[in-house]
Amino acid sequence: MYIDGFVAAVPQANKQAYLDHVHEALTLFKDHGAVRMVENWADDVPEGKVTDFHRSVRKKDDEAVLFSWIEWPSREARDSGMKTMRQDERMKSMAMPFDGQRLIFGGFAPVVETGPAKGTGYADGFVVPVPAANRDAYVRMAQNASAVFKEYGALRVVEAWGDDVPDGKVTDFRRAVAAKDGEVIVFSFIEWPSKKARDEAWPKLMADSRMQPDKANMPFDGQRMIYGGFATMLDA
Repeated sequence: MYIDGFVAAVPQANKQAYLDHVHEALTLFKDHGAVRMVENWADDVPEGKVTDFHRSVRKKDDEAVLFSWIEWPSREARDSGMKTMRQDERMKSMAMPFDGQRLIFGGFAPVVETGPAKGTGYADGFVVPVPAANRDAYVRMAQNASAVFKEYGALRVVEAWGDDVPDGKVTDFRRAVAAKDGEVIVFSFIEWPSKKARDEAWPKLMADSRMQPDKANMPFDGQRMIYGGFATMLDA
């Protein structure tokens, strides 16, 4: 599996236009080899002290943050699909109901992937800067946490390591988390059957001793992690 991850700012008034847009894009991506597209609209996205999703895309007051991803069978399938898609006339004529210059995107290789990709009604999304030297420690931590999330009702947990994450002119994933030299971007999400299931699970998760952070040995800077809860508007 390979994942393209996206964060965008969409005017609240354009919600239906955006949904129409992604339905059109779905057919295009499917025709060029993608196997799943998931679009999630901001629902519980807090402001942070250092970084957050709002600042990541320079969100304006009348906009909402979108957290989305596209799944491919492999990196090779993604590269081939994106190449042929750029030549597709449908791509050239597609209108975007948001500011594409503030869209942040990148390609990610999963290092943790548990559970089935179906039945999602809500997603927790995360973007984290992790020192490349701490990859193994991060994966171990993520694997342990994913098992606990599943115990409390999560359908699927994916942690994906930055693989093809470009710098942007206005916004990008590295700026979103104030990444330093030697750090890699991790794009991750937890899929839940509903907002209710997610909201009921989080207090229990926070009370579980297995989820208490070992602050002395954290493999990343938690102050620069961005996170939030998103209502799934398309899962196809």
